[in-house]
Amino acid sequence: MDFQPTEEQRDLRAGVRELLAGRYGREALRAAVDGGGGLDRKLWRELGEAGFFALRLPEGERGPGVGLGLPEAVLVFEEAGRALLPGPLVATHLAAGTVPGAAEGTAVVTAFDLDGPLVAHLAEADAVLGAGGAAELPAGEPAPSVDPLTPLYRVAAPAPGHTGAHRDEGALLTAALQLGSALRTVELAVRYAKEREQFGQPIGAFQAVKHLCAQMLVRAEVARTAVYAAAVTADAGEIAGAKLLADEAAVRNARDCLQVYGGMGFTWEADVHLHLKRAWLRARQWLGAAEAEERLAGELLAAAAPADPE
Repeated sequence: MDFQPTEEQRDLRAGVRELLAGRYGREALRAAVDGGGGLDRKLWRELGEAGFFALRLPEGERGPGVGLGLPEAVLVFEEAGRALLPGPLVATHLAAGTVPGAAEGTAVVTAFDLDGPLVAHLAEADAVLGAGGAAELPAGEPAPSVDPLTPLYRVAAPAPGHTGAHRDEGALLTAALQLGSALRTVELAVRYAKEREQFGQPIGAFQAVKHLCAQMLVRAEVARTAVYAAAVTADAGEIAGAKLLADEAAVRNARDCLQVYGGMGFTWEADVHLHLKRAWLRARQWLGAAEAEERLAGELLAAAAPADPE
């Protein structure tokens, strides 16, 4: 089986990267951070017009559907993760076709996708994706968030559960976001290792830095393989494994990138800390490590059980 992206899929990824580079490049990212992290509704509508949220809806003469599948959505979300695009992207994408305006980007939909009674972007959302569709907005109090671009709110009522389809697809798309971030921190580390000089030569010439960058690349490529495979098979166990690997790649790559940057990486001006903070948060979204590990353990146990002689 060939898991390599087709030419059309590569063109789709390149187009999304170009769109985000022009509309949400580093200057826009830093402006959003310095401005307090509010959601840009204009950007949200532009994403809707580009088909970001309606990507998997059937094509229609009047509808916004693009008619693509889960593998294409994974490639698009990978690019969004690479650019650190903020907002409840996964929830709004999953709500397309169900919540009015979600597909077009005129509505912002969040979800009960975090451990505990926490909801991201609640104050900026028009609806909350819950069990079986969209629920009315619950009351919530602002809660501390490690990510300056992801405001959190604590809700009093217990969060409703997810349908199976939403949970698995949400976990896979979140893994794709993590993958994009992991690949981006590899790029940042390698570029800095080529530019920063110590003792008359680039720090990338030193073996310790080479090893860090090599480990980052291996981690990201293993996660990429798992995420792409899960997008093709849509198997629940493979999605759990992909989420675990992508979470690890995003968090550990950001940490290693900080090591390559040295003291500069810990400053507010560097972007590395933004990748680390977002990776920490995403690791708790849709499918946390404990639940993913339990799912994988259950599947392994079932596979190892002796066959029924009858």
